Amino acid sequence: MFIEEILEATGGRLLCGDIKTEVLTTSTNSREIGEKCLFVPVIGENVDAHKFIDSAFANGAVASFTSEHDTAKGNNCLIRVDDTIKALQDMGAYYGRKLNIPTVGITGSVGKTTTKEMVACALSAKYNVFKTSGNHNSQIGVPVTLLEMRESDEYAVIEMGMSMKGEMKRLAELVELDMAVMTNIGVSHIEQLGTRQGICDEKMNICNALKENGKLFLNGDDDILSKYDNKNAIFYGMSEKCEFRGKNVKVHEDGIDFVLIHDGKEYNVKLNVLGKHNVLNALVAIAVAYNAGIEIEDAIKALAMYGGVKMRQQIIKTDTAVIIDDSYNASPDSMRAGLSVLCDYNSTGRKVAVLADMLELGENSKSYHYEVGEYIVNNHIDELITFGEDSKEIKRAVEEHTDIVTKHFDKREDIIKYLENTLEKDDVVLLKGSRGMKLNEVADALEKTFKPEDVSKNTLYNNDDSDKLGKR
Repeated sequence: MFIEEILEATGGRLLCGDIKTEVLTTSTNSREIGEKCLFVPVIGENVDAHKFIDSAFANGAVASFTSEHDTAKGNNCLIRVDDTIKALQDMGAYYGRKLNIPTVGITGSVGKTTTKEMVACALSAKYNVFKTSGNHNSQIGVPVTLLEMRESDEYAVIEMGMSMKGEMKRLAELVELDMAVMTNIGVSHIEQLGTRQGICDEKMNICNALKENGKLFLNGDDDILSKYDNKNAIFYGMSEKCEFRGKNVKVHEDGIDFVLIHDGKEYNVKLNVLGKHNVLNALVAIAVAYNAGIEIEDAIKALAMYGGVKMRQQIIKTDTAVIIDDSYNASPDSMRAGLSVLCDYNSTGRKVAVLADMLELGENSKSYHYEVGEYIVNNHIDELITFGEDSKEIKRAVEEHTDIVTKHFDKREDIIKYLENTLEKDDVVLLKGSRGMKLNEVADALEKTFKPEDVSKNTLYNNDDSDKLGKR
């Protein structure tokens, strides 16, 4: 984009610099300035990044937004706007509409990133696919993602997250979607939105972004989403009402097999990831691909190459134990999903769950943790290790109903030492907790202690570090 286009997109005023200056990248970090970069100074709770504008220019930025200057001199471009984040959003929306690439939006309480990856994988059977990098799904992450698209991209898969009322409505103003996916309605962010229905109502604002004939894909097994009556809705899941339905799920050591039923026909699907919830992710990935003009058989072949996402039920096989690194985030639903992967894993050794606090669950946080403990009671594991204040409720529930070995640690270092000294051949350990609990540090330490098998990673499509997929 050129500065004159950015001015048109944002309604900004150029204080200094050349209107013909070209911008190729954007950054909100003055120390990470790309080629021909526009710096976006964000006013945060603790730091106002306007004080880093000069540093951004010194590091090579060619332009910057500002909401705190009215006059300026210099060769670099300084653009006056009322709100720098809104200006970034307006810029991203303008650029996205300029490219006009068919786009799929992904939202939901749990599984957005994994679903995004699987949808992108299925679409890559036919298209050059652009996808959100990592989980950049926020008010800043979405517009930055839009600005990373290129004319060579043939399909885009955009992850869209929210934690507060009004956030999805704003994100829906930034994109025009051909398809939208709603994975489920859980209790993540219930502290801000009050009820699951409140969460659903906010997430349903993604429909505002759908084009006139856009398709909405809903999880037909979710007790709230299954009740929606939308003429453009396509349901996926295990229940009879689903247009894309799964059955005969079989779990084996390295993945899952199931049968897909669509339009009266049956298809055999093989996934190289664990977790029965990934059947739902695969179903909607195939459904989206089919509605994008891809044969179901071709989408299934593409999904057979999917190998998971880092820190999201990533299986790390070592010369001693198997580590299931599911440490990226946690909610009651994803806790149960992670535990099901541990329970289903075919191994002769012990099954050990290391569970840390689930954050942002509001006043009922302790009861949600206790319910996770109750789930463990009905599913076999050999040992439970908890970390964090609220996780003690998981431990309490288990101790009240079973004789499973339980331990609680207050430091990650103590968890590492304990596991290094107690894990034995063929043991399987699950690491699960909210991102802020940093159980990934435990996973990294164990991976260094126990030599990983060379084939345990990156043998399949595991492309979280890249935002593009080529045709298969």
